[in-house]
Amino acid sequence: MMAASCIAASELLHNIKLIAYQKASCVLIRRISTSKLQCSSQPLVKAESALQQLVGVVGLEIHAQISSNTKLFSGSSVRFLAPPNSLVSFFDASLPGTLPVLNRRCVEAAVMTALALNCTINKKSLFDRKHYFYADLPAGYQITQQRRPIAVDGVLTYSFLGGKKGNQVIRKNVHIKQIQLEQDSGKSLHDDANSQTLIDLNRAGIGLMELVMEPDMSCGEEAAAAVRELQLILQALGTCQGNMSEGQLRVDANVSVHRPGEPLGIRTEVKNINSIRYLARAIDFEIQRQTDVVQRGGMVQNETRAYDSKSGETVPMRDKEGLQDYRFMPEPNLPPLIVFEDNASLPAGIDVCQAVVVQTIKEGLPELPSIKRDRLVQAYGILPEHSFTLVNEDGLMEYFEAVMKSTKKESRKVIGWVTNELLGLLKQQDMSVSQSPVGPASLAELLELQEAGHISSSVAKQVFQEMWRSPGKTAVQIIREQDLGLVSDAAKLHRICQKVIDSHLDEVCAIRGGNKKVLNKLMGLVQKETKGRADPVLVRKILEEKTS
Repeated sequence: MMAASCIAASELLHNIKLIAYQKASCVLIRRISTSKLQCSSQPLVKAESALQQLVGVVGLEIHAQISSNTKLFSGSSVRFLAPPNSLVSFFDASLPGTLPVLNRRCVEAAVMTALALNCTINKKSLFDRKHYFYADLPAGYQITQQRRPIAVDGVLTYSFLGGKKGNQVIRKNVHIKQIQLEQDSGKSLHDDANSQTLIDLNRAGIGLMELVMEPDMSCGEEAAAAVRELQLILQALGTCQGNMSEGQLRVDANVSVHRPGEPLGIRTEVKNINSIRYLARAIDFEIQRQTDVVQRGGMVQNETRAYDSKSGETVPMRDKEGLQDYRFMPEPNLPPLIVFEDNASLPAGIDVCQAVVVQTIKEGLPELPSIKRDRLVQAYGILPEHSFTLVNEDGLMEYFEAVMKSTKKESRKVIGWVTNELLGLLKQQDMSVSQSPVGPASLAELLELQEAGHISSSVAKQVFQEMWRSPGKTAVQIIREQDLGLVSDAAKLHRICQKVIDSHLDEVCAIRGGNKKVLNKLMGLVQKETKGRADPVLVRKILEEKTS
């Protein structure tokens, strides 16, 4: 009888594609006009006195999907874009009699993340049930860590470019209240045309780390910088891929405004933010919206809002007037989670391979982003703002170091090419570093030709543009085909220089009168005549002789 029931249940799970249920209601969306907001260091709203000035207060709740082959409490595989309901175990579907089995990899990932964020790791943590009823949560509760999470009291140090010129690296801290392990829910796919919602349980039960950041930030720029730094740390650790477009890193922002010295204002929670750029915009819009409400004498509502990326506005989702009772209770099917400080603290009879040992994980921590930036500054003598750019752009640091290994050019010149020429074109065409048609070896070859004096700097940039447009063509091929090599024929350059001098007698008089800077203008005219191919050292020497 039991075998027959299991077979029937198995067939049910394999045959299911999408579970549909009718939507109970529709949502009315109200649109609000937007305006640009700056950080509190340069506030948009200027009151007559500092006491009247409203400032933003921002805290974040971040759900990071743990990089693991299987789910948190079941053996189901984790794979993005799998067919609907194809990765659902009996436990994920909450069939009676199924029990959770904790995934050790997820625990190790949480401990590793906590160490990187300077958290205190609770050697004993507990699991709880958080009850709420929704179609994408078959059990009617989520297994989480409400009472005693796996880690608490951490600090994330993040940086962003600021100052008058926007090139000063500003460092700030945000406190991490806690990190907890919990299950993800399924996914609801709303079919408005047929007034129904389809449920995909592939995501149900995937392991998450929920990181709660204290309200230590004041604007969208700071929040975006903090999330980007966290994203880089998680990717360096390998604990989360951090791809926001695939839902691997989901951010909810708690936003309020208040006057300094007064209690914090009523907050709103902004959801549906799927990129770091949109996070900054959503927070800045919400701060400005709340500021406008308060200044008009109104009261900010405690509500959940969604960010509409098309309009750049936040719109109401639901209010929070009735605080939901989640009826938290201890999870009866899971014992306390115990992690050990080191091998010496392991009780007799416990297999080291089955235990989670903090010291072992700490010894395996990789180079973190802040350490990478310091190393780049020390190893290559570049500016801190350049190291910031190299580390924050995916793959750019590796690109830069690959170029440096293949060229004798000074690092300060190479960094200019990488952050200006290369990154400029990538941003212009919305491409990643990995998509660049000019690889590190090709750029290094171009820079070596310039360093050897075969081409001028202006021609080098021209060749780079052509290499970008014609992938596969080398710098040498382009220089040869377009006859872009440096003109070093002294006789030819003498004739061109004489022609320029004869047609610019006023400038010659100025030079002879002591204004040596005018010589640069004549050099520019010679380069124009030669399409940037004249040897600048030889041209300067000839012009100095002819104008002395």
